[in-house]
Amino acid sequence: MKMVVTGGAGFIGSHLVNNLVSQGYEVHVIDNLTTGDPCLLHSEAILHVADVRGDQAQNVIRVVKPEVVFHLAAAQTGGQQSTKSPSADFETNVMGTLNILDACHAYKVRKIVFASSYSVYGNLAKELITEHDSVNPLSFCALSKLAAEQYIRMFKHYYGVDYTILRYGNVYGPDQTAKGEGNVIAVYQEQVQNGQPLTVYGDGTQTRDFIHVKDIVKANIAAIDYGSGEILNVSTGHSTSMNQLIDIIQSQLSLPFGVNYLPAKPEDILHSSLNITRICAVLPWAPEYTLEQGLRETCRHWISSVHL
Repeated sequence: MKMVVTGGAGFIGSHLVNNLVSQGYEVHVIDNLTTGDPCLLHSEAILHVADVRGDQAQNVIRVVKPEVVFHLAAAQTGGQQSTKSPSADFETNVMGTLNILDACHAYKVRKIVFASSYSVYGNLAKELITEHDSVNPLSFCALSKLAAEQYIRMFKHYYGVDYTILRYGNVYGPDQTAKGEGNVIAVYQEQVQNGQPLTVYGDGTQTRDFIHVKDIVKANIAAIDYGSGEILNVSTGHSTSMNQLIDIIQSQLSLPFGVNYLPAKPEDILHSSLNITRICAVLPWAPEYTLEQGLRETCRHWISSVHL
């Protein structure tokens, strides 16, 4: 069976590609390599250097005729960069998604699995956020993800292109860097390795729902045959404050380091923890890594990649 992974040379994408190859799929990667690294890819993965917004990406889908397209390519901008250049998010996350959807429709792709984000919810005053809660993006990046979701839903309604939309929590794991898809854990890795204090925006009581990249990969693969027409939260359902996160990292590395508290950023979400009841019911999936287990593996990778 043939699969296409857009953004497949990125952090999450490469983990997905390599897992798919190991399971015997023929995997084609569409990536413009702006932030992706082809060295992360399995030797049997077939790389097509192309932008999801262009005709080359459509041509790959035309020639390959995949069963499923995993659409992970996204504008690699955080909240602050997104505010400075909202058009970049729109062009990649909306126009790029529309371009891929056009190809999926034209060349009869059975299904698209889309990587969305918890950030579409914004600041909801709830302990656990469900897929039925309201959405109120606080950044242009999150807004563009939500718009892409809507296009995907309409392509199923009008053209029958099936989908599963996965709203990721904060993804972390080996090979993640502070650029591109890097979240706070990757930023902390870079700061630790450079001997810098860890940066916290706000007082450190803000929370996130961290999920290991291997659990994200398993959810994507489960969506090949399950979750038709579903929007699903993918995370652990557990919240961790920045202060707690720093304590865990410090215990794993057994290294003293300082913490630099800075003013909170307006585009930052204060608290985020995702209810995963729906995905556990719809997909043959449940998260396997606790944060402590995942950080133990991730910190070992930090140590092996550079002398601390």
